[in-house]
Amino acid sequence: MIKVFSSTIIDVPVDQVWERVKDFNGLPNWHPAATDSQIEDTHAPGAVGCIRNFALTDGSGRIRETLLAISEIERSLTYNMLPGGPLPFVDYVAVMQFAPITDRHQTFATWTAEFNAGDGQTDHWRKFVADDVFIGGFRALEQSFQM
Repeated sequence: MIKVFSSTIIDVPVDQVWERVKDFNGLPNWHPAATDSQIEDTHAPGAVGCIRNFALTDGSGRIRETLLAISEIERSLTYNMLPGGPLPFVDYVAVMQFAPITDRHQTFATWTAEFNAGDGQTDHWRKFVADDVFIGGFRALEQSFQM
């Protein structure tokens, strides 16, 4: 089992960050790896059980993820990646959580995941998720507020 934990401080108040991230279909609005996202018609957007289906900007295919849980109080969301996409991940579950840094009007952000690599390249995929997906996503999220 691969376990990834990434964290950062985003120089934006937590309520603004959470408002942007909790839009489960809004991933392309801030993450550079995602484009053309749509919620499949099985559930309402943002409802537990809804499935987002988004294309990767590198053209390698589409990823489908299910919203498993969302908490306004904890400012967290949990999702899984469904099989059949371009990444060889098995049993992928991730959690994003955001907390205020109250004396600075900033956000402490964490993003964790657990999964197996179907191709056996454990170290490669751990680094890819931690650096490219999570830290790269956090950097882009912060930059999205400067536009």
